[in-house]
Amino acid sequence: MKNFFRKFIPPEKWLKPVIVLLGIFFGLAAYAIYISRAPSYLSDKPETCINCHVMNPQFYDWAHSSHRQFTTCNDCHVPHGNMLRKYLFKAKDGLRHASIFTFRAEPQVIFIREGRKAVQANCIRCHEKTVGTAFIYMVQPNFHNYLKERTCLDCHRETPHKRVNGLSSAPNALVKTKIESRTERDEGEEEETGRGQHPVKKQQ
Repeated sequence: MKNFFRKFIPPEKWLKPVIVLLGIFFGLAAYAIYISRAPSYLSDKPETCINCHVMNPQFYDWAHSSHRQFTTCNDCHVPHGNMLRKYLFKAKDGLRHASIFTFRAEPQVIFIREGRKAVQANCIRCHEKTVGTAFIYMVQPNFHNYLKERTCLDCHRETPHKRVNGLSSAPNALVKTKIESRTERDEGEEEETGRGQHPVKKQQ
């Protein structure tokens, strides 16, 4: 075993340069992990999706929709069933998104492509009682299953996101989200109430 590890030790004259180069490499790797907020991608927090500011319009649409109360981004856009499949998809899709954003190759108008099948499966998973064929056939035996011919997005294309807009239509996207502003306002009102003051509602 010792002989095996000795193969990776450089000669004496190359020892210092190799240590310096390794230090630079691992330092840059650590900085890349920090600046990209890589650990946040292991979570299911919706705010993670706006690490890249190009997704802010989609985040705002979700934040103002009824889905905000029940779902996160991963509930709709990531396959479910087992952890391995979920994180493999997140790694593959995240790497593609990161590469596109790093090289500034994002299109002006963003459409869902690779994740379309995952979204369709999750629509059915959450709305099983509404679209599940087992339940529908009990109520209406002659029901024609349109899900074999079309997807949910063919009709519900504005749920929960509105019509797709170009990036140039949201030039000031790097502002606080409505959720963050609302949270700060609620916290301020709680502090004023705790001091025995009546909260003053600010005009939006």
